[in-house]
Amino acid sequence: MTIGALIDSPEVQIPMPYSMFNRHLLVAGATGSGKTRTLQLLAEGLSANDVPVVLCDVKGDLTGLAQANTASDKLLERTRANGQEWQGAAFPVELLRLGDASQFPGAQVRTTVTDFGPILLARALDLNTTQEQSLQLVFSWADKQGLALIDLKDLRAVIQFLTSDDGKEHLKGIGGVSSATAGVILRAVSALESQGGEQFFGEPAFDTRELLRTEGGRGVISLLGVGDIFSRPALISTVIMWLLADLFEDLPEVGDVEKPKLVFFFDEAHLLFNGASKEFLNQVVQTVRLIRSKGVGVVFVTQTPKDIPSDVLAQLGSRIQHVLRTATPDDQKKLKATVATFPKSELDLSEVITTLGTGEAIVTVLDPQGRPTPVAPTRIWAPASVMGAASADVVAALASSPLALKYATSVDNYSAFEALEERQSAAQVAAAEAERQAQLEKEAEAARKEAEKLQKSQTKQRSSGGGGVDDLFSSMLRSAGSQLGREISRTLFGTRKRR
Repeated sequence: MTIGALIDSPEVQIPMPYSMFNRHLLVAGATGSGKTRTLQLLAEGLSANDVPVVLCDVKGDLTGLAQANTASDKLLERTRANGQEWQGAAFPVELLRLGDASQFPGAQVRTTVTDFGPILLARALDLNTTQEQSLQLVFSWADKQGLALIDLKDLRAVIQFLTSDDGKEHLKGIGGVSSATAGVILRAVSALESQGGEQFFGEPAFDTRELLRTEGGRGVISLLGVGDIFSRPALISTVIMWLLADLFEDLPEVGDVEKPKLVFFFDEAHLLFNGASKEFLNQVVQTVRLIRSKGVGVVFVTQTPKDIPSDVLAQLGSRIQHVLRTATPDDQKKLKATVATFPKSELDLSEVITTLGTGEAIVTVLDPQGRPTPVAPTRIWAPASVMGAASADVVAALASSPLALKYATSVDNYSAFEALEERQSAAQVAAAEAERQAQLEKEAEAARKEAEKLQKSQTKQRSSGGGGVDDLFSSMLRSAGSQLGREISRTLFGTRKRR
């Protein structure tokens, strides 16, 4: 794939081997530097070579990938100057969404709480290490009990049961979760619901194999509309990580390939790592390190390499660095750290990176032997599709795709919430029956005592010739026995529904 042309020598093109995309890539640069158009160009090149792509649409301005751009004098002047034989083209696009269809149309991406797992959920809930460990215990207990955690109300029901009087013994058996910690987790769940998190958890669960589709020899570009990512950064960044982790579990090992099976663009990647626990970071590092052997490449997109933990950054073999601005001392530190991540060069990268224009970048990629190429100041080629949002007609057609209809309606299947409600109801019925039985036994005991009193009275009256006492005594016993028999019969054979 041609990324662009050398700024000082436009006849020299800067290519990147398709086989190196599964060695991962970093695209960085300040806001307004042209990163989005670089992502668009990369997605087009991969799709044209039959490679599916997952691309986060943060601003809603990438739907133009589905619509061919039209030439203008300004565009053709730029492309000719860069040695690019430009021609407009459209690409197969599937719209996916994490929230309300009114904000971004497409197929609803959702999964069950059980499948999402405690580590990712703890990150989405912004829990600390102790709270994360407690959440893992809750998941473990639910798994052993066969309780399906489908949506957030299931998780809430399980935590409330384990911290109730009825669940105390179960809680002791899994190591114990303090009521204070349970309270924090429940409040975090409520906060996640208020951010629209309940739309993501549920059924039917999204099948991540849908991301691997191709159409007519071109890879499908799955645009994931994340809306205002900064209003719920932990949830959205973690959901994106779940998509990657779920693919990791499903895909077979393929080793090094001529072209990847899928390339995953992780926009605003720094949001994934801010405040993350050590265990979560370890899982991210392991996933990024191992998923390339399954033919999946990851493109991390952020402002500076410093935003990415060093263990993850070490896995990113290729770099496209757009302009950085140095208005503050902190910016100077970021610039120095950025320069240190590039191979040694005769260029003064500290100066070059700060003087790049929009659509220009410093590029170094891995060659077919896996060696980094020399650092090259590059003018990025122009995308072939519309650089912005597609027309309303095109978006409407994408929004009504078969995949969107497949996941349009959520269903509320039998799960932990209903199972625990039944368990509680059964316990209440059992307690009521035990109380009724105790009352019957108490009444029977009272009847026996009354019978003994009557028997004593009969003995006294026999000496004086009194009559009718035996008949009275027998009648009372028959009445008490008959009443007891009716109560017990109703307890044993009465229907639960009627109560």
